[in-house]
Amino acid sequence: MYKYRKLTDEQKAELVQYRLSQGYPPHSPPHPVKDREFYLLTAACYEHQSYMSLECRRQQMLKMIFDKFGDEGSAEALTTNIRICAWVILPNHYHLLVQIREFDVLSELFRKIHGALSRQWNQEDNVTGRKIWYRWADRAIRSQRHYYTTLNYIHYNPVKHGLVKSPYDWVESSVHWYLETNGRQWLRDSWVEYPVRDYGKDWDN
Repeated sequence: MYKYRKLTDEQKAELVQYRLSQGYPPHSPPHPVKDREFYLLTAACYEHQSYMSLECRRQQMLKMIFDKFGDEGSAEALTTNIRICAWVILPNHYHLLVQIREFDVLSELFRKIHGALSRQWNQEDNVTGRKIWYRWADRAIRSQRHYYTTLNYIHYNPVKHGLVKSPYDWVESSVHWYLETNGRQWLRDSWVEYPVRDYGKDWDN
């Protein structure tokens, strides 16, 4: 969205025509791969405003996600066949690593989650018509290495964005669930075997 604004009118027109020629909507992120088992899902606040700077709002978002996608712990939503494998909620965006059988249910789930919280937060802040969310994007997981690198990336995200010095210092993250179920050594070994390196460069800045 931000790079698009810097284009000339001619460049914008060319980009829109290219997207249409590829069968994509003119501006929305395309979702061309719908047959994988695992995906990294990312949703950002509009213009990356920190509408979730308050911990209570991040907790509301986390609760809403598990209410719609499944129950925390088992993280299984029987009606949508989605299992949440990892998560992190930050002030202006969030990431989910999910296992899914029905990709096409995602748009409706995000619409319900974002719609409900937009209404609630705008009422709390006494504003009308404010746009809270931009759009959601997905990245298909290609391999076991990609899966565990993604998991580590999600847990490292609060550190990457300068919010804390250690992943364990951020509350709204599945790192605590993995610490409890798998132990600290498992997390350390996973970090060494599947390093993050420049994962997320150019699309999660």
